[in-house]
Amino acid sequence: MQKIHHLINGQSVPSTSGRTSPVFNPATGAQSAELDLASIEEVDAAVAAAKTAFDEWRQVSLARRTKLMFAFRNLVDANTDEIAKRLTAEHGKVLSDAAGEVARGLENIEFACGIAEQLKGTYNENASTGVDVYTVRQPLGVVAGITPFNFPVMVPLWTIPNAIACGNTYVLKPSEKDPSAPMFLAELFHEAGFPDGVLNVLHGDKVAVDRLLEHPDVKAASFVGSTPIAKYVYETGTSHGKRVQALGGAKNHMVVLPDADLELAADSAVSAAYGSAGERCMAISVVAAVGDIADPLIDAISVRMEKLSIGDGTNPDSEMGPLVTREHCDKVADYVGVGADEGATIVVDGREKQFDGDGFFLGTTLLDNVTTDMKVYQDEIFGPVLSVVRCETYTEARDLISNNQYGNGAAIFTRDGGAARDFQENADAGMVGINVPIPVPVGYHSFGGWGDSLFGDTAMYGPEGVRFFTRPKALTSRWPDPSTSSVNLGFPTNT
Repeated sequence: MQKIHHLINGQSVPSTSGRTSPVFNPATGAQSAELDLASIEEVDAAVAAAKTAFDEWRQVSLARRTKLMFAFRNLVDANTDEIAKRLTAEHGKVLSDAAGEVARGLENIEFACGIAEQLKGTYNENASTGVDVYTVRQPLGVVAGITPFNFPVMVPLWTIPNAIACGNTYVLKPSEKDPSAPMFLAELFHEAGFPDGVLNVLHGDKVAVDRLLEHPDVKAASFVGSTPIAKYVYETGTSHGKRVQALGGAKNHMVVLPDADLELAADSAVSAAYGSAGERCMAISVVAAVGDIADPLIDAISVRMEKLSIGDGTNPDSEMGPLVTREHCDKVADYVGVGADEGATIVVDGREKQFDGDGFFLGTTLLDNVTTDMKVYQDEIFGPVLSVVRCETYTEARDLISNNQYGNGAAIFTRDGGAARDFQENADAGMVGINVPIPVPVGYHSFGGWGDSLFGDTAMYGPEGVRFFTRPKALTSRWPDPSTSSVNLGFPTNT
């Protein structure tokens, strides 16, 4: 049985807590590794290593940081296949999805390679006579990342490159469900030449999370996960004087108007709802079908669902893999029954699909006639379940988004420029797509929702990430009139 330890100050450190957690292969249901869970003392050791490293790392030149970041970028790119294999083995998503996750993470490393441009300050000469005022951005110190199981590579890369390029040191607490891929990232990070202690990796549960949020030497924390935990992380961290960015859950809507390209809308709904088994915070979970497009759209989605190949993520023919754990698989299946009990129409029932072996597989589900008072509409299911809400008008569909507690992502499919323009201006969501189902911004913009999808006011990565991991310092300086200097500078003498 593989044993997975912590990475502290560049060394593999076994846990002394006596607590471990099993890691499974979701495609087979078999345990593949045993993961150490950190004690408070081990959290303290990781933070201490990061704090010691910070004193030297913050003084490293921007040119050197950029060179190291380029080396890291090239190593991640060269090892994409290996990272994807490790990711699929513990999360379950198909290899093409896993490779896509690495590609999106690379965007953020590439953005951090331009950190010299991002950290340029501002300067005013002679703000008052002989007085100059300028502002610089300085690193915070030790920062922490608490990242989710569904993107064990991409989400750490949302924050690690920016945080470290800005001069901070980092303690990562990845999900205990799929730790091998982020551990491999850390190995590549050190292979790139970064000093020991700049990036540390702790494995743990609530004990580790709470200690990171309370530790006086941790200056900021980034979190991605469910809304209840995001709220807890935000409140706990800020109450201990930390900066916190906490991304929560979602209930992303896709509005389809009668004039939409039916084939494009159906293809998009299937890929956005069932890709990665629906375990994505940007997954489409509600289609708001307006007017008479509902029936043909449901028929088109159903046809595509029948052709969807579900199986082991390592099989190149698989288009959707298993869910991450047996417990989560059962929970998602239960939601299908709840939806039927509440009055939804089951068009395609994922529970009926049979799979060989003991993997955590579930078929795809399509529910029609869903209403806003149903649990399948209100809750974030985080699985391959797509609900259709029928709307009479565009305004009714847009208002669904405004009245929902989440405001992560929203999309509209239409050929009407007026409707598209109204939607992009008035849809209550932090990320909006026009004929694009999953509008995740590129690495040089920033990722973040509204409402209960984001606690705090700072989005992830891009320019907002640089702002989060630095703080401004304004400097005011006055120098004597050069003509009065005791040193002969060649200026005329006052008479």
